[in-house]
Amino acid sequence: MIIVGGSSSKDLAKELSNALGCAYVQAATTRFPDGECYTRIDNESMNDDVVIVQNTYPDSNLIEMFLLQDAVKKLGAKRMTLVIPYFGYARQDRVFRPGEPESAKVMTKHLGMMCDRVFTVDIHKESILDYFECPHRDLKAAHAIADHFKGKNIDLVLSPDVGAKDRAKAVGERMDVPYDHLEKVRLSGSDVRISPAKMDCVGKNVLIVDDMISTGGTIVAAKQALREAGARSVSVACTHGLFVNNALERLTGNALEAVLCCNTLENEVSHISVAGIISEALGEKW
Repeated sequence: MIIVGGSSSKDLAKELSNALGCAYVQAATTRFPDGECYTRIDNESMNDDVVIVQNTYPDSNLIEMFLLQDAVKKLGAKRMTLVIPYFGYARQDRVFRPGEPESAKVMTKHLGMMCDRVFTVDIHKESILDYFECPHRDLKAAHAIADHFKGKNIDLVLSPDVGAKDRAKAVGERMDVPYDHLEKVRLSGSDVRISPAKMDCVGKNVLIVDDMISTGGTIVAAKQALREAGARSVSVACTHGLFVNNALERLTGNALEAVLCCNTLENEVSHISVAGIISEALGEKW
């Protein structure tokens, strides 16, 4: 097996090659002055199973993924696997208004044209993967997050809403601590109370877990509400740390005990590695 690292996922790709004990190749990707992508794999051939590790966000990384697939195929790969740590365009899986594209379907169709299987990590809508005609699987980062926080005095795991309660359950059970979800209760036309649906958070060290953090607005509001409700400390961990519009600076400056994300998107707080769960999946027979 050969691991090819795209420009968005260099560190994760290297971790995977080390975990699997297989060859690693870093694609040489640059940009022309007009912004177009140029990439090259410096191998004479790739007569083996090849795994490309690359995000499809933002758009520039998506284009790079297409080009890497073509390069790998031309080098003679026996089978091609795509590992997409963060899958872009996963929000729109249907037409909501006339004239809109089915963005997720378009992307899966084009990504799947040359590959033999696909792995994603905590994709926003798992049903999107069914658009792939090749074998596909979404890997869950909950155990990686739980293992990172074991032994760090977390008393309660919460999801931001009931829709993400299964993530809190998976992390909480792995850590062997109680879990719950946050609930918004409207007190008046302008006042909303955010609190755990069932659990008491007084005096507890709380960990909020989510699939992604974009602007961080929900987390800031939740932290404030939990502290007002008596929580001793509030930490937050997500799979995908997008952190748009200075969200990371706002979160780290908001008296949170910890702000961490997985290395699906590499940044200064992506200290939770998903290499273990990906390498395990790649090592399975298929």
